[in-house]
Amino acid sequence: EIALKNTPDLHIPRPPEYYSCLIRDLEILGWNKVVYVDTGLTTIKLKAEDSCGRQHLITLKLNAKYPAEPPDCVVDFPVQFTISWMPQNSLIDIYNQFLAALESLKEFWDAMDEIDGKTWVLEPENPTRSATRRRIAIGNNVSVSVEVDPRHPRMLPECYFLGADHVVNPLRTKLNNNMHSWDPEMGLLQNLKDLLEIDFPSRAVLEKSDFAQDCGICYAYRLDGTTPDHVCNDPRCRQPYHQACLYEWLQGLPSSRQSFNVIFGECPYCSK
Repeated sequence: EIALKNTPDLHIPRPPEYYSCLIRDLEILGWNKVVYVDTGLTTIKLKAEDSCGRQHLITLKLNAKYPAEPPDCVVDFPVQFTISWMPQNSLIDIYNQFLAALESLKEFWDAMDEIDGKTWVLEPENPTRSATRRRIAIGNNVSVSVEVDPRHPRMLPECYFLGADHVVNPLRTKLNNNMHSWDPEMGLLQNLKDLLEIDFPSRAVLEKSDFAQDCGICYAYRLDGTTPDHVCNDPRCRQPYHQACLYEWLQGLPSSRQSFNVIFGECPYCSK
């Protein structure tokens, strides 16, 4: 009895008007756009295709006051998705706003798809449509992490280089010297190639294993979702490490020293 009293009122039947209104809205929208409906008719998933043929889902969570109150919308977007709603609106109005939002993000997804298709992306391993960051392999133990603005995908993204200083510093210099030549009329990937004066390793020629070198401490490539992102600066060593592994290793060495939040110490491989 106590357990029943403390149970949220999730199973209280909704008024008949709720169901008749919802079924009518779904019929107007078209059942071919519906992917999933739960048994209580409170959660609905709809599918849509943008102008480039990419498939997208929107999840609607309806409360008992629908249509007087709008449903909660869950989408895989890099920006916030808000709907305008009036009590006389229906599901088709949400669907049309969803389609308009898809088209507004078309250029962003085009740019990210080009990066995913033509370069070796080290992180994230399986990027979602909301992911704005890509860590792109440049060479062995050298990569660049780019953060793209979804509202302005043709503008210069934030770039952060990962690798040994003697390899990364020339790339930083090229980026700074060529920044003025960024052309918003060209694609994001081509602009990055021109600014850095490089060709990213091709997926057609090389395998991901050519860049995915294991951490020199834990001997694994992926640790808690992260990949090795710190490299020994000695050109003869260039051993990669996970940040967490390196921090734990250096903390245990008597020769290590710490200044504020930076710890200094020897490479576990070459002791440099």
